[in-house]
Amino acid sequence: MLKGKKIVLGITGSIAAYKACTLIRLLIKQGAEVQVVITPAGKEFVTPITLSALTHKPVVSEFFNQRDGSWHSHVDLGLWADAMLIAPCTASTLGKMAHGIADNMLITTYLSMKAPVLVAPAMDLDMYAHVSTQENLRLLQQRGVTVVEPGSGFLASTLEGKGRMQEPERIVEELEEFFARREGRLRGQRILITAGPTYEKLDPVRFIGNYSSGKMGIALAKECLNQGADVELVLGPCSEPLPHSSLLHVTRVESASDMYQAATRLFADCTAGIMCAAVADFTPDTCAEEKIKREGDQLVLRLTPTQDIAAAVGRMKTSAQKLCGFALETHNALVHAKEKLQRKNLDMIVMNNLQDAGAGFQVDTNKVTIITSEQQESLPLQSKKDVAREIINRFLS
Repeated sequence: MLKGKKIVLGITGSIAAYKACTLIRLLIKQGAEVQVVITPAGKEFVTPITLSALTHKPVVSEFFNQRDGSWHSHVDLGLWADAMLIAPCTASTLGKMAHGIADNMLITTYLSMKAPVLVAPAMDLDMYAHVSTQENLRLLQQRGVTVVEPGSGFLASTLEGKGRMQEPERIVEELEEFFARREGRLRGQRILITAGPTYEKLDPVRFIGNYSSGKMGIALAKECLNQGADVELVLGPCSEPLPHSSLLHVTRVESASDMYQAATRLFADCTAGIMCAAVADFTPDTCAEEKIKREGDQLVLRLTPTQDIAAAVGRMKTSAQKLCGFALETHNALVHAKEKLQRKNLDMIVMNNLQDAGAGFQVDTNKVTIITSEQQESLPLQSKKDVAREIINRFLS
């Protein structure tokens, strides 16, 4: 989402200024072009030559170049940029921004900026919590400035809490999300995604489950977020890291019954659904209240079919909604997948086969065939991130 974006990065006089080096690397890695504007106090913490080496651009700090007297145009910077990000942003700079005190190059650039502005505050807890700082933040937000909320940690004031500048990785995610909201192909859409396994309890310590890691479903959620959609993720038990995004709404579930209740409740308010979870087909008739002891030669379990979530959502689907399912097969894969496509009222089904090396559970790659009523297309083995992009671009075209 940041490829080709022109970012003015403002750096102020905070100990967190050293993190700007990591921030620049991350932005450039994402394909952005970065122009640094630094305050005189900021240069006490990180040198312009370091920043210039990272951005491959001269760093702007003063109104005039001390060597040749040439003028640095804050107006031109305001017209050039796709966004201005001030990180770290001190309490002093917040106050100057809020009240138009244009006594340095960074503030004049802010006041001339035609593009959106984001700030990442950095200060100790007492300063951040002070009524003046909070009032300045409120004024800036009212004027359309986006505030990247600070993190928590052991601060200079020895107090635990907010104030420390958010980590560079999270700031880049916020910037990507900002552009996704404004420019993403799927902005305004709400997508339901089910992911991960379900656990069907036998007793307090045992369950029937499967090997699903949730990787594929989470990759799909990330791709939808990258394209600007709001995502309702119904997630079974898994430990895969989730993206940080205000567009992501996660409902944690355990059993097939839990997932059924959540999915059927949420789908009505969604424009599309992707049923990617590996849902148990059977659940025990009863769950023992205490741990089942090893007694006798055999243990007989009575199992009951679970509710078919994709089929239930398919019955709910209106003409304004779209639905994609997944089929993990071990034999007669195409036959079974096409039958599910029709029976469950799906617009698309994604089939993968455990017989294919590198496809299936707990791996970072997948090899799928995308099937609709009109055609089928087999994709090569590739990362689940790339598979997710291929699926979303076809399903939500």
